[in-house]
Parts: sequence; C-alpha cells; structure tokens
Amino acid sequence: MTLDRLVERLLAARTPGGYWEGRLSSSALSTATAITALSLRGGHDALVKGGIEWLARTQNPDGGWGDTTRSHSNISTTALCWAAFAAARADCEHQGPVRRIEEWMRAKAGGLDPDQLARAITKRYGKDRTFSVPILTMLAISGRLGPGRDAWRHVIQLPFEMAAAPHQWYQWLSLPVVSYALPALIAIGQVRHRRRPTWNPVTRALRSVTREPTLKLLREIQPSTGGYLEATPLTSFVTMSLLAAGLTESPVVEHGVRFLVDSVREDGSWPIDTNLATWATTLSVNALATVPGFVFPRPDAERIREWLLAQQYRVEHPYTHAAPGGWAWTDLPGGVPDADDTPGALMALRNLGPADERVRDAARAGVRWLAGLQNRDGGIPTFCRGWANLPFDRSSPDLTAHTLQAWHAWVGELGMEWELRPAIDRALEYLTKVQRKDGAWIPLWFGNQDEPSEENPTYGTARVVIALAKLGHLAARKGAAWLLRAQNADGGWGGSTGIVSSIEETALALHALGTLGDPAHRESIDRGSAWLSAATENGEQTPASPIGFYFAKLWYYEDLYPLIFSVGGLGSSMIR
Repeated sequence: MTLDRLVERLLAARTPGGYWEGRLSSSALSTATAITALSLRGGHDALVKGGIEWLARTQNPDGGWGDTTRSHSNISTTALCWAAFAAARADCEHQGPVRRIEEWMRAKAGGLDPDQLARAITKRYGKDRTFSVPILTMLAISGRLGPGRDAWRHVIQLPFEMAAAPHQWYQWLSLPVVSYALPALIAIGQVRHRRRPTWNPVTRALRSVTREPTLKLLREIQPSTGGYLEATPLTSFVTMSLLAAGLTESPVVEHGVRFLVDSVREDGSWPIDTNLATWATTLSVNALATVPGFVFPRPDAERIREWLLAQQYRVEHPYTHAAPGGWAWTDLPGGVPDADDTPGALMALRNLGPADERVRDAARAGVRWLAGLQNRDGGIPTFCRGWANLPFDRSSPDLTAHTLQAWHAWVGELGMEWELRPAIDRALEYLTKVQRKDGAWIPLWFGNQDEPSEENPTYGTARVVIALAKLGHLAARKGAAWLLRAQNADGGWGGSTGIVSSIEETALALHALGTLGDPAHRESIDRGSAWLSAATENGEQTPASPIGFYFAKLWYYEDLYPLIFSVGGLGSSMIR
C-alpha cells in the first residue's frame, strides 16, 4: 500500500536524534554570493574554484540560472552568477558560460549597460529594496556596473543610520527593507556611503556619527554560527559589503566567513539556508497524525517532544526583539521565531500525546505569542506585528490559517476560550475578507514557477481549507469548490488551474478535501490518490519540486516536502 510505504520512508528519514532535518536544494544564488564574499576575503581559492565550477556545470541551456537546479532562469540569480564570475576572476577560464550569461542578460534586460541592468532588477522587486539593492551592490562590487565611484550611482543608498534608533521605532520609520533584513540594511548602507557618500552635509554627518553604533549592533545580532538567519545569501551580502567598505578586520567578517566555509557542500555548492529542522519535524509529526491508527511509540514521542520544547525561545530574541514563546524554522542559533513554525510546533506537541504541565506551559506561551503578533486587520504576519508595508511583515492567509489551527488545538485544553475568542473571530474575519471571489487564497511562503504570477493558490487554499474545516467555517466549502475546479484531467493538482500536476500540490489538495470529509468529494479524492500513487511509484519515489519561497521570494525545494505532504494527503483522505 502506497501510504504504508510512505510512512515507513518518512520514519526512516529521522536523524539519530529522533527528529527530522531534511535537505534543502543547492542554490545557484547562494553559491554565487558565497563565491563573491570569499573572493574578496582571499585565502579560499579552492572553495571559490569549486563554486565556480558548480555554477558552470549547472547553467541552464538558455544561459541563465534559476534559484535551484530545477528552476527557470531569472534575472536576479543570473546577474549574481555573472557578478561571481567577475569577482572570482574566472571570465577567461570560463568564456563559454560567461558568453551565454551575457547573451541571456541582453535578451532579458535589453542590454548590459548599467542603467539597463539597474532598471530591470529594480522593476522585478518594485518598492521592496530587500533584494534589489543587494543584487546591485554585488554587481557594483564585482565591477559589472563599471569602474570606481560611478558604478555606485546605480545602487540606492539604504538608510543604515535608522538602525541606530530604538528598535521600538522601526515600525514607524518606514524602512525600505523587511524586518529580517536589518543586517543587510546596515552593511550595504555602509559600503554605499563609503563608496559614494551623499552631498548633503547633514545626512553625511549623521551617517558618520551612526557608523560605529550600527556596526556594533551588527555584531550584537550575529549568531554564534556567524550566519544571519543561517542564510548563505544574507550572510554573504553582509560579509562582502563590509569587505568592500574596507572593514577587513571586523569580527562580523571573520564570523561570516567561518559560516560560509562551514556551509559549503561536497559538490562545491551552497544551500539557501542550513536546514529547516524544526519546520520539517513539526510537518512530519502533524502529517503522521492524519494516518488512521498511527501512534508514535512512547519513547519516540517523548524524544521528539523534548527536542521541540528545547527549541522554544524563552527570552526576548536579540535580533527581532520578538517576545518569548515562539519557535523558529531551525534548531540552529540563527533562527528567528515566526508565525508558521510556532503554530506547527504547537500542533505537533498536541499530536504527540497527552500534555503534562510543562507542555501546557510551553503551549500557553506559544498561543499568547501568536495572539500578540496579530495585526490590526486580524491577520498574522511572519515576524513582527505592525511592520505591514512589505511582504514578509504583512498579514497572510496561510500564516493566519496555521495560527487558527494551533489555537483551536489548544484552546480547550488550556481553558483559554474567553481569552482567545476575540483573536479567533478577528482572524476568521480576515480570512473571509481576503478570500478571492473564486474561492481561493494566495499564500506568502509558497509559489509555483509555472503559474504566470508565480503564485500558488492551491497551496494557500488547501492550507486555509484545512484550518477552517476544523472550525466548521462555511468559507472552507467555497475554497474546496475552487480546489475541485482546479483538479487536472490526470487527477492531480498543480499550483493553479491548468498547471502541471506535482506531488506536493496534489497531496495538499487531498489533505484539504479529506479533512472536510464530504462524501461528494470522494470521486475527486480517489482520482487524486490514484495519481499520487502512480507519481510516487507506490510510495517508493518522491522527487521534489521548487514550490517553496524563501526570503525575498527566492525559490527552493526541500527533499522531505513531497514525502511529508504525501503522508498527510493520503492519510487525511482515507475512508475512516
């Protein structure tokens, strides 16, 4: 039976510690940024050469790169790879790949003139400077935007001086980057100020005065691993910017380089982040909970429970100043508590068996942490309440639905019905308000590269339907109707109507329809289950698709996603 084999494989994927770590895809974007940072530092020729050779081997036939080896070429990653070849002084040795890059860039950006490149890259991200400015900074550092001071006129000055203000002011300062990008704001702002300072004497003086305090802050929020958010791109951008600003002796640089050296893979590439261990573990536990008759052996359940309890933040986070009570995506010190991993951990603790007082205390803190994050519109943002101008700080349906699931799982156990009722009602109002007329919801953290707008209404709708079905909310029926219309003729689902079917999206749609338990959906569920069984070769193979969005809308895939989602989809859709 397909489900039995999938469960067997998922259990076998645990680490020796009893939890799940997973494996993120290698990333051309991460590899390019790491190469550039290490090239500027010097002394890492073998790693730089290995990374360049990996890029040359994985170049798409059209001459560009996507964020993963299974992604379509995009201008951001291709531009960064082009900069990496220049930073590593590898143009002559790799003339063929560089020529193909430049042909692709000319076709997509209209030319290689710095003005054309800057317009094309800025257009991709609009008002959000979180990623467009770092890309242009790396192009300037590598010399791809021309020589000397003139290259830096294409790089927008980030107001790093704002980071010297009390953190309580950040939500009112209209920062041009999202909350997690504070290290990039500081480091990239400083190199731009160093290379092309403003003519305004007042602003120039302010930036000179705040230079040392913001550098001190940069070191204070750097985790012990050296990797900001455990993310190669962010750490690389910070490291290369400080090096380009002449701060070669900075401890931030020393620790950032150490992180990059420690993160390289045997094939010469870098992943986009070290791991999603907490996220992978909670997804796995919650997927297994849908399987009829499955129960963790008590020692296994206790082991996972102890591990999860150890990942909860019990003090204010030094980076985002998040209150105690949340969970991050990773077990490493660079993680930041957020509103997807916290609900996932809360539900996993609920699904691991009866709660003792210690588990209830942890759950109570997590439930209240999520309530404290709720925005005025009733929705839940990723990291920080009130930072609502940019994507990762706005409310989103998938996070709001996940939070509702966690609240519903614990509200009775904790006796918090009256305390949480207003928050639950506001969250339901938000989800009703943002549901599209056709019944779908658009998520924040997942997309589909074949969908014209790169959105993934199948993921978003499935996640919200799962949550609302538990609450008996009528909007779930409208969402289910959209899922039924979006099913492909082959029985599977893609990211939206008419998009090629994938294991992940088919499994999620099955999970949603199975959770509703409507007999009228049986034929659709059976067709989807048959497609999933065939696509996974009866549970033996689960190839991953790049459906994940990381920070700044970077694509990734995770090897465990199709396996986990398939267990949840087939487990939920079985006739009970």
